[in-house]
Amino acid sequence: MRKDVINTKDLEQHHLDSLDAYIDTLDKSRKEESLIPTLYKAQNLFGYLPHNLQWYIAQKLNLPSAHVNGVVSFYSFFSEKPLGKYTVSVCMGTACFVKGADKVLDRILKKTQTEPNEMSEDGKFTVKDVRCIGACGLAPVVTVNEKVYGNISAQQMEEIISQYQEEDND
Repeated sequence: MRKDVINTKDLEQHHLDSLDAYIDTLDKSRKEESLIPTLYKAQNLFGYLPHNLQWYIAQKLNLPSAHVNGVVSFYSFFSEKPLGKYTVSVCMGTACFVKGADKVLDRILKKTQTEPNEMSEDGKFTVKDVRCIGACGLAPVVTVNEKVYGNISAQQMEEIISQYQEEDND
């Protein structure tokens, strides 16, 4: 897709400039290997990766837009929708599921009044069900942003969510 066809009007120009500066530092012969770090940088700048930003990155790295979207949709870290202040990820891998991750997820969804992979109306929470966090020995595992909670019960998680809600009201 040509750059002049990509609609970037809803993207903040200073963030695009920062992203361009980052991409310009990359080894031109290794653009494919730079895709994930570039997506990570873009998500940190914009908060999420809307389709027009994915197409923009594809054009800048000279990659097919379908490939970029495939990477974004494969990795649970990336989001195509705006995220809440707190991203709550519930591991639904086998070890976590067997130990009650589904009950933990249900309790979090009720407490935050949201749906899976959606942002709450107040913008505070995005609750994700993810395939694996990679901490099976701590099952069930939940992360809130970068903080990991292991061997967590539904009741404990409800109390933790309450703390985040109260913290945000201070």
